[in-house]
Amino acid sequence: MHWLFKMKRWAQHPPSWKRVKLGLFIIAGCAALLLIEYLGYWPDWATTNRTPGGRRIVF
Repeated sequence: MHWLFKMKRWAQHPPSWKRVKLGLFIIAGCAALLLIEYLGYWPDWATTNRTPGGRRIVF
């Protein structure tokens, strides 16, 4: 129910065009990183190692 009040407030006071562009830029950047990884262009040095249990090891 709380999210309905947030949606009402957002509809009454929409974000500025700068904030909308920032959000779209962030989403586009994330999509670009996913596409790079999916196509296989992600460098090996930027990939973490996996253990047999499926957990990642961070050095």
